[in-house]
Amino acid sequence: PGGTPARDPLRHHGDAETGDGLLDLAVNVYAGPRPAWLDRALHASLADAAAYPDPGPARTAIARRHGRGPDGVLPTAGAAEAFTLLARLRPWRRPVVVHPQFTEPHAALEQAGHRVTPVLCTAGDGFAIHPEAVPEDADLVVVGNPTNPTGVLHPVEVLRALRRPGRLLVVDEAFMDAVPGEPESLAGAELEGVVVLRSLTKHWSIPGIRAGYVVGDPAVVRELARGQTPWSVSAPAVAAMVACAADPRAAAEAAERARTLEGWRALLEGGLRRAGLESVPSRAPFVLARVGEGGHARLRASGIAVRRADTFPGLDAAWVRVAVRPPEATARFLAALETITEPSTPARV
Repeated sequence: PGGTPARDPLRHHGDAETGDGLLDLAVNVYAGPRPAWLDRALHASLADAAAYPDPGPARTAIARRHGRGPDGVLPTAGAAEAFTLLARLRPWRRPVVVHPQFTEPHAALEQAGHRVTPVLCTAGDGFAIHPEAVPEDADLVVVGNPTNPTGVLHPVEVLRALRRPGRLLVVDEAFMDAVPGEPESLAGAELEGVVVLRSLTKHWSIPGIRAGYVVGDPAVVRELARGQTPWSVSAPAVAAMVACAADPRAAAEAAERARTLEGWRALLEGGLRRAGLESVPSRAPFVLARVGEGGHARLRASGIAVRRADTFPGLDAAWVRVAVRPPEATARFLAALETITEPSTPARV
């Protein structure tokens, strides 16, 4: 349960925080109905259930969406499958995960028998990435952009500075579609030794469909494909990828959802400031806030589920991650917050 210590901190995710009677601010899935055109595509895909799934149409649609060749695209069963494929790709000598960030790549590397070198970003400079902090001999570097749980959107030139000969740079862009215009994305860049991971789970409210993909260096994509379980990407996942990448209504609706999230997030961040609480300026559909030791448990006792942050390397129990929600849910969270916290001195983040 979300109120007890995580048995495996790296495998603790927001869905473990939810429960009956709790307002869910722990899971980062867009709080709104799926578009009708997406629902129709998902239902229509059931007609193909008697045949083995073919990811080819998804590969073609995603390639067009990002303006690149299909040889640089690999549909996956969510971004989680991609992390496992990457962990097993090579006998990594010095894999690095830049933290705090989504812990699944770290967990997948350890599960594959690798010893991970964490590189920690800190609150003092807004959780910025410093390329010089990454060991020169790192042959795999994993970063998030915008990063979960900090919400920081890193400049593309900083990410490019992480490239080295013989090194694979992996950029997790699972939340990039929540940023209007998707600035700082490398999904359309043709860069040797770089792959980008994307997920449809959050923005389109379909976590049960397990739809994601890898785009990037075709040589790396071919390697990853060789390690993929046959037919791992289901027919509904293929249909979702095609619809979200190729349906003429998808781009406009994706942009509208991103703008809506910006407005909801502004209300949340403004409420945190008025409460005198430290938070990290975010470009993602969540905000990392410091509510003090025990704040997570007290919020839970008040009926609010937020994501504990002490399972992210580099953070402690004073921090929580709060999902961006519509105004009425945010108002309920802020009201509960007033009863359980004392203002802290804001840090310069």
